[in-house]
Amino acid sequence: MANIHILYGSTTGATEAAAQQLAALLGAEAKPIAAATPEDLEADLLILGSSTWGYGELQDDWAAGIALLDAADLSGRKVAVFGTGDSVGFADTFVNAIGILADKAVERGATLVGQVPVVGYSAVESLAVRDGNFVGLALDDTNESDQTPDRIAAWAKTLQASL
Repeated sequence: MANIHILYGSTTGATEAAAQQLAALLGAEAKPIAAATPEDLEADLLILGSSTWGYGELQDDWAAGIALLDAADLSGRKVAVFGTGDSVGFADTFVNAIGILADKAVERGATLVGQVPVVGYSAVESLAVRDGNFVGLALDDTNESDQTPDRIAAWAKTLQASL
């Protein structure tokens, strides 16, 4: 059985709910980034989640989480990212936070897995879009909540296949 850790930052609960759904599907435990330790970064698959706030920033709890990542060597580790945002009200910064997390993970040596095509999403203007794909799972619980469970389930299967 693969060792999977899910770390997330959530203010309104949408990202936490997504993390819990992923954890249930993957047989993992989801933990708030505010409670994370360096040992939590040691996994066969590390999944990082954040909502996007302000003008495309990480959720507040990630202030300490980024410092934790900065001190980590993620060489040889697989990392996937997911996040929540508002593709209508903030179309130009939709899920920017996952782009920030993906860049940090790659900077620290990780191999990024779990990219998702932008097809079927309302917004594609984002730091999280590279070559026609989101760097991870993008969720819009504000405008597309009916698609969230299916998107999470499909992504979980993609992640399982990457192990």
